Amino acid sequence: MAAEGQWDHTVMAPVQRIRPEGLVSSPAFSHVAVVPPGATTIYVGGQNSVDAKGALLGEGDAAAQSARALDNAKTALEAAGATLSDVVQWNVLFVQGADLAAGYGAIAAKLASEEPPLVTAAFVAGLGVPGALVEISAIAAVERD
Repeated sequence: MAAEGQWDHTVMAPVQRIRPEGLVSSPAFSHVAVVPPGATTIYVGGQNSVDAKGALLGEGDAAAQSARALDNAKTALEAAGATLSDVVQWNVLFVQGADLAAGYGAIAAKLASEEPPLVTAAFVAGLGVPGALVEISAIAAVERD
């Protein structure tokens, strides 16, 4: 058994999320994730607030766009046999000037868990979809039998 905040090589969990002592402790994110051999890694490319035809939804509304982008990421994960709880790393990009509190606030509860994933958030100058205020990508790991 490893000490608190260290990787335990004896645990056969699909993913170990670690919040080491000496780093800020947050219920919103972990600092390290270890994906054991045998797990399938799934990469979800950047998802925006678009419908199935590519039309932007929630123009000018960071909260609405964040919620839709996360729903699109969930749909992509499910297509690969994964769920939100299988996500190891979220990357959330906001266009500079977007309302971060509203945007992140709209998705934070769905990202939270007892062993939260890693989260990287950044402001960017722009995104590939005109009018998009947020883009969300993910890395997930699923244990396969």
